[in-house]
Amino acid sequence: MSADSKQLSDKLDGATKQSGDAYLALPPGECCMKGTLHEGEPRGSFESIADVETYIVKPKDGKGNGNIILYYADVWGMFKNGFLIMDGFADAGYLVVGLDYFRGDPVWKHRKHQKDTTTEPNFDYEAWKRKHWAFAAEAVPKWNQAVKDKYGNSSTKYACVGYCFGAPYVCDSLADGTCAAGAFGHPAFLKESHFYNLKNPLFLSCAEIDHTFPTEFRNRAIDILNAEHKRYYLQVFQGVEHGFALRGDPNDPYERYTKEKSLSGIVEWFDFWLSQ
Repeated sequence: MSADSKQLSDKLDGATKQSGDAYLALPPGECCMKGTLHEGEPRGSFESIADVETYIVKPKDGKGNGNIILYYADVWGMFKNGFLIMDGFADAGYLVVGLDYFRGDPVWKHRKHQKDTTTEPNFDYEAWKRKHWAFAAEAVPKWNQAVKDKYGNSSTKYACVGYCFGAPYVCDSLADGTCAAGAFGHPAFLKESHFYNLKNPLFLSCAEIDHTFPTEFRNRAIDILNAEHKRYYLQVFQGVEHGFALRGDPNDPYERYTKEKSLSGIVEWFDFWLSQ
């Protein structure tokens, strides 16, 4: 664990001792603002669902499988890389919907990268996280139900995927039965209870170098999943950092490979569980 992660973990530990529900994936940190923009033209569109702007991308004609993926964004929110990842899931046959719980206020509007001090010199990252965390916690369950009401039918099955900030909503949607299968990449904001409460299968796509989900926390999560006999699949890529699945450098062959394998692995996971 890095010195920064250790310091933050110590602070959080004091806040969670009374409840006994320790953090295993820490809140997003400065390194969550690292990344590279990808090439391509998103093909989805926006509409309002449950009063939240939502990106919607449909499978190509004749390619749909009738099922839906709920997408929970990282701190970069609705940006090109996220759109292209959602388009990739749609190319695999799913209707994909992703809500903008940042309401047009993603972190990149305040800092272009982790060392940026000029875009907004007085930007308070912690206050920004608290504000959007509070909104998302209330908005996501309502939005989930609204998506089902609008686009689902009696035969529709649901999966969910989240990155960083979005990981807790994946676990929540697997705990309350909203989704039949879920996946997250380089997660944040997860407590032990998120793993104890899972009722449906979880795919964990992880980086070796991750300040929010370091090896010892990841191992503890796996220990819980094993002890509780939860269905899971763990994927760990050596040599990549937090953000690889959305913001890896496409000009680096290995980073491009890990991003693509994360996406294809999640698709295969969803295809299997939603066919059962």
